[in-house]
Amino acid sequence: MTCCEGWTSCNGFSLLILVLLGVVINCIPLGISLVEADSVSQNPISCYEWWFPGIIGAGVMAIPATAMSLAARKRACCNNKTGMFLSSLLSVITVIGAVYCMLVSIRALLEGPLVCNTQVNSTVTCEFSLKNLSNFRPESFNLLWFFNDTCVPPTDFKNPTINNMVSNLKIPNSNSEEDRHRIFHFSVFMSLLLVGILELLFGLSQILIGFLGCLCGVSQRRRQIV
Repeated sequence: MTCCEGWTSCNGFSLLILVLLGVVINCIPLGISLVEADSVSQNPISCYEWWFPGIIGAGVMAIPATAMSLAARKRACCNNKTGMFLSSLLSVITVIGAVYCMLVSIRALLEGPLVCNTQVNSTVTCEFSLKNLSNFRPESFNLLWFFNDTCVPPTDFKNPTINNMVSNLKIPNSNSEEDRHRIFHFSVFMSLLLVGILELLFGLSQILIGFLGCLCGVSQRRRQIV
């Protein structure tokens, strides 16, 4: 087995773990939303999980490249130049899915949980659209809703200074419902963001390795077997 085939095989196992993690992490808030649908809570903790960043982005869209990469350990598709080229093409889908997972996660971290929404926990910003997904300003990204004493800005809100922002930083605990919502929202979408970043790196590396496999070829022994 050449280094290209070996890396493709390891890439497949890594992607498989990330696919499972993305799906499970995305399903946790979905399950809680369904369980609490008939509870006294007026709104779920979040709503960006219904954009399925982990199930579709980090999950379904990474399955083809994962299956192709895992086949590198068998007498199958990745043991020839055509298979390596196909693994590169399928990894492009993985990269697109990883970017989608990252964009949704960043959007969710930017907005915070619904309890932090000043429009009486409005779900308007959660309506799925390409405009909402692409409407992101890096300079406005911060996690003050998580580190401040409360995520709801006061009515006499003014632009805070850096010293005031630093002095008000505080990691929330689970003493109140708002803190529990903030911790849960932060944990879920930060985890999905990390999964998306890792899948993006593995996808890009597989694209490079696949093209190198096309140029350099695979092992002679494997080629004769296939």
